[in-house]
Amino acid sequence: MKKKLYSILIASAMAAVLVSGCGKDDKDSKKDTDTKTDKKVETQQNADEDNNADELSDQEKADKVAALIDSIYVQQRTDETDSLCEQAKSEWDALTDAQKELVEGEFADPDYFGLDTGDASKDDPRNQDEIGDNEILVVSFGTSFNDSRATDIGGIEKAIADANPGWSVRRAFTAQIIINHVQARDGEKIDNMEQALERAVDNNVKNLVVQPTHLMHGAEYDELVAALDKYKDKFEKVSIAEPLLGEVGADATKVNEDKENVAKEVVAEAVKTAGFETIDAAKEDGTAFVFMGHGTAHVAKVTYSQMQTQMKNLGYENVFIGTVEGEPEETECSAVIEAVKTAGYKKVVLRPLMVVAGDHANNDMAGDDEDSWKSMFVAAKAFDNVDCQIAGLGGIEAVQSIYVEHTKAAIEADGLTAVNENAPKAEALADGTYDAEFVTDSSMFHVNEACDGKGKLTVKDGKMTIHISLVSKKITTLFLGTAEDAQKDGAAVIEPTVDTVTYEDGTTEEVNGFDVPVESLDADFDLAILGEKGTWYDHKVSVKTPSK
Repeated sequence: MKKKLYSILIASAMAAVLVSGCGKDDKDSKKDTDTKTDKKVETQQNADEDNNADELSDQEKADKVAALIDSIYVQQRTDETDSLCEQAKSEWDALTDAQKELVEGEFADPDYFGLDTGDASKDDPRNQDEIGDNEILVVSFGTSFNDSRATDIGGIEKAIADANPGWSVRRAFTAQIIINHVQARDGEKIDNMEQALERAVDNNVKNLVVQPTHLMHGAEYDELVAALDKYKDKFEKVSIAEPLLGEVGADATKVNEDKENVAKEVVAEAVKTAGFETIDAAKEDGTAFVFMGHGTAHVAKVTYSQMQTQMKNLGYENVFIGTVEGEPEETECSAVIEAVKTAGYKKVVLRPLMVVAGDHANNDMAGDDEDSWKSMFVAAKAFDNVDCQIAGLGGIEAVQSIYVEHTKAAIEADGLTAVNENAPKAEALADGTYDAEFVTDSSMFHVNEACDGKGKLTVKDGKMTIHISLVSKKITTLFLGTAEDAQKDGAAVIEPTVDTVTYEDGTTEEVNGFDVPVESLDADFDLAILGEKGTWYDHKVSVKTPSK
């Protein structure tokens, strides 16, 4: 098209010269003019061809990178995977910014390498050797979002490692597509299931516990079991821990303790993040919380219906469960919008019901495309406000504690020990004062944020006591033991002190503090709490990592 246009322009210029020339019919003069005109046309045509060649060259370079990305965007690892990942990154780095914008393939786009998802160096791939006899292999689907990988998956792994100092904790992802993405973009190598199991065999691991971070007994869990089945004879003992939500159950009415605990904790975290004191306060404000899961065609999809049942059983009338895949049907986005609208809520908070806040949370839920959940809720024109909380379940400490308990149960089921027998006891610590972590099983009961999760551990004559400052004065009394025992006559309760804490911005606040006796470190013990409403609640706590 460009050549034709230029030819027309040149032809017009020739006509103008002939019409407005000197007026003499001189053949030599005409010949000279024709020659100059031909040269101008030829020069312009050559320039056009050079420009087209440059454009083709840019596109060809972009297409080469796109083809390389598509070649590693696969679920099967091959002998060429490492070299293809390296080549894809090298070719991408060689592109100009303009050329990078041209990258487009079946799966490839500029975001594959160009999207900033955080600092990968903050993540520990946990692919080290020198494992020892005992290994806990934490298996996740995975995410290419660096911040979420470090906070959500890494948070679960660290919690399990801290609770089991006598065991080596390692990682495996089941999504080879994600493994390749992270390796190509960030140079971080994460084991797939086969690599992780081969590593365990090569390191002569005797006792292997596998802890899936999956929500349910779904398709990925089945694949994990199938992969492990090929290696079960290579270890003395192999045990698989429960996924987050425990057993599936027969129908939508079946719930369990795991589902209840997760429901309580994720709602509590969402309510707090939204700035409400309670879920009831949010309801009075006309705010509904929508938790978006992935969804599945697997029979385990009933789990999402069970979570909706669980929310109802807890009295959370303004909480709704949805799924990206729209399975079960009632969890499809338009169905959820209709349910929220019918219930009369005018404000909506969207939050993922997923272990990680990765692509689904950032794009399918909170993205700006018209098919994102946020966009569809806004397009419904039934709500005054639609907010998004982009945070994975794995970053919630109380959820991490559920995984820790599942791992512990799997270890103890094989007659092993979940506690490091060499953990320091009181008599092993010299008299003095130490900073120590105070770990609880609930996001509603924990040390004040100004204290960085720690209390002051005092050791005197072989006895330990930790002083903790809580978040407010709402917890009025503690008891070393169960809630049932706390209500018996003569129970020795722990009365509060008034502590003043100082926050990062320099503000101060008076809160309740308590001196809690500690029998041993790195071991869970019962600690019941009494709130302002006069009800006792059971909790598990532990004291870890004392430092002088």
